[in-house]
Amino acid sequence: MLFVVDRIEEGQLFLEDESEQLFAVPREMIPGVKEGDCIDISINRKETEKRRDNVRRLMEELFRD
Repeated sequence: MLFVVDRIEEGQLFLEDESEQLFAVPREMIPGVKEGDCIDISINRKETEKRRDNVRRLMEELFRD
């Protein structure tokens, strides 16, 4: 999903999506951005699955006995 940094105020980034809806997020979440920058947010399915597998493995070890 694509967002544009609409403005930066009081430590908040105001991101506008493709339907012109605004979202405020703390500036430190996306360091180095400036007004007008485009931000692309996507789901990292490979990393998600890797972490799920790790949690499953840990749970199996914990409940094995």
